[in-house]
Amino acid sequence: MEYILKNGIVFDPVNNVNGEKKDILIKDDKIVDKVSSNAKIIDVTGKLVMPGGVDLHSHIAGPKLSVGRLYRPEDIRKGIKPATENGIAGFEAGFSLPTCPTTGYRYTKMGYTTVTEAAVPPLEAKHAHEEINSIPNLDIPTLTLFGNNWFMLKYVKDNDIDDLTVFISKWLKLAKGYGIKIVNPCGSEAWGWGKNVDGLDDPEPHWNVTGREVITSLTKVNEKLGLPHSVHVHTNDLGHPGNYETTLETFDCVKGIKKNKNVDRNQLMHCTHIQFHAYKGTSWRDVTSGAPELIDYINKHDHLTCDIGQLTFDETTTMTADAPMEYDLYRLTGLKWANKDIEVETASGLIPSIYSKKSPVSTLQWAVGLEFFLGIKDPWKFALTTDSPNGAPFIRYPRIISWIMSNEKLNDMLDNEVHSWATRRTSLGSYDREYSWNDIAIITRASPAKILGLTDRGHLGVGAKADISVYDIDVDSFDPTRMSNSEILENKLLTSKYTIKDGEILVKNGEIVKLVNSKHIWCNVKGLENREQSLIKRIKPEFNKYYTIKYENYGVPNHYITPDYQVDVEVGE
Repeated sequence: MEYILKNGIVFDPVNNVNGEKKDILIKDDKIVDKVSSNAKIIDVTGKLVMPGGVDLHSHIAGPKLSVGRLYRPEDIRKGIKPATENGIAGFEAGFSLPTCPTTGYRYTKMGYTTVTEAAVPPLEAKHAHEEINSIPNLDIPTLTLFGNNWFMLKYVKDNDIDDLTVFISKWLKLAKGYGIKIVNPCGSEAWGWGKNVDGLDDPEPHWNVTGREVITSLTKVNEKLGLPHSVHVHTNDLGHPGNYETTLETFDCVKGIKKNKNVDRNQLMHCTHIQFHAYKGTSWRDVTSGAPELIDYINKHDHLTCDIGQLTFDETTTMTADAPMEYDLYRLTGLKWANKDIEVETASGLIPSIYSKKSPVSTLQWAVGLEFFLGIKDPWKFALTTDSPNGAPFIRYPRIISWIMSNEKLNDMLDNEVHSWATRRTSLGSYDREYSWNDIAIITRASPAKILGLTDRGHLGVGAKADISVYDIDVDSFDPTRMSNSEILENKLLTSKYTIKDGEILVKNGEIVKLVNSKHIWCNVKGLENREQSLIKRIKPEFNKYYTIKYENYGVPNHYITPDYQVDVEVGE
């Protein structure tokens, strides 16, 4: 099939297209420079045109979501919508914990085509991939949890980077994972003994390994393998006053490691949901923002990227492999709490979270996230996220965009809506920056794609995937800086005029018109097969001793990941 998107106002930062009226030509699943006279013309004159959205950190599939849906039926009853009249999209349900089909519907209608599931334990990777099979219309990379894995800890303790490299290579294949995820390194392992770790250099009790050793070792492995994405790090001490110092130390601990010269990304480390790691103080009584110090570091260094983890004022659900942090939240709030131990790999926890404009702590967290949006000078160094659903469900992205595009709207919120801690304890009130449409295209498309190392998307150049979003916004006449337009902007970004993925029209005039199976994106490391076989022979006895299942039943079979998008990574023996 061939299409011409005619006369749209195009924002494509990768190719330096900043609001130009131009045509986008599509043939089959690619953007091309020439089509036949039979190409179908789609008139999008004056409308906002961008690449398909790319979310590099969300929680959309796997055991945490399933547990959350079971223990929060009240959330499932929110956001209920009947099936569409055309009979294509089914019943929607859930707010912070939407059903699998609902997740696909909502992302698609927002113009997103690629979404990263950011935390999958290898033992439960089958479950995650089964849920991906129930989510329509997306390309989904999964990040595999390694930061508290016993085999990893053993190799780190022995300073055996070679065997650790082979282990990671093999385990990514077993889990059909795309990259290395590190959550509260050593902290969730300590939680298995009823403890946590404090900072980078507090060893966990069983292996006597520190978070610093885990992060630096896995970063070396990541670069040795040349994986397309960097290590993806949820630093220690999330949500604790004073944690900005740990975050700064984490930024700094990898900067001397040599980046693989064959990768397309710039960073050695990606620090996720940075807002939750940016607090000064000794308690919630004297807490203030630590964002200015972290922003200054990010602005001066090029070896790291981040995403924001912005919160909005909603009742949502927090879920993370940082299980001791969830217990801390339970002790603070008394709300119902779920905890899960995933054998010798990791742990997780869940608890409802209520973010209120009247709450000083909620308001401080809201303001800290916005400080990063407005303070980081280079938008290519970060991406818009809410750590969905932890800060807010992903359907709040348009609301956040309406805030950062309108200084008038933000100032009104500071003056009339939110608790005074937003101005008294953060620097948010000192900013007057407003985002342009080009900036929005960077932080929601171009930058996350580059950070992930997915060079075939996030742009509209010839040869790119034909993943395109069109919004019913007349760019030349609509003013997003006006507060009176903020709600209009949010609603228009929630429902695209067209969402096109792989050259197929999935949304037309705000309604889903086609469903396709999501693709599982994973990394296949090639060149270490003989060493992987040798390693498995050596560790099988330990594996079968530690785990409740046999090694032969552990990995994800290929039929779980149909269709897939395999990224081959060549490594020499």
